[in-house]
Amino acid sequence: MLSRLFAPKVKVSAHCDLPCGVYDPAQARIEAESVKAVQEKMAANDDPHFQARATVIKEQRAELAKHHVSVLWSDYFKPPHFEKYPQLHELVNETLKALSTAKGSTDPKTGEKALELIAEIDRIFWETKKA
Repeated sequence: MLSRLFAPKVKVSAHCDLPCGVYDPAQARIEAESVKAVQEKMAANDDPHFQARATVIKEQRAELAKHHVSVLWSDYFKPPHFEKYPQLHELVNETLKALSTAKGSTDPKTGEKALELIAEIDRIFWETKKA
């Protein structure tokens, strides 16, 4: 009797874990832009206290960017997307590795590489939204 009382009255479905509108690669891009900006500021400032604080911030932002990319891969992109874009698995893997490299580097070129890869994920993401 209780199971009928608490049973859902309406069934819903979505291709992702929530109805669309909650996922956006912009979150990863913003964090990756922060990584690159911190790398640039680190190159212009040799104060050891600044360097230490900047390193912590850069690493946190890189981890957040990796999180956002991983969420897109695991929660948003589905088998039809991977069929249409067979390079997507490798692209996400490359992006996560680029963000790891940027996390451990002070070279803004590593941050730029991560941003380029995120831009490609962004392009694919918005194509899937049009479909």
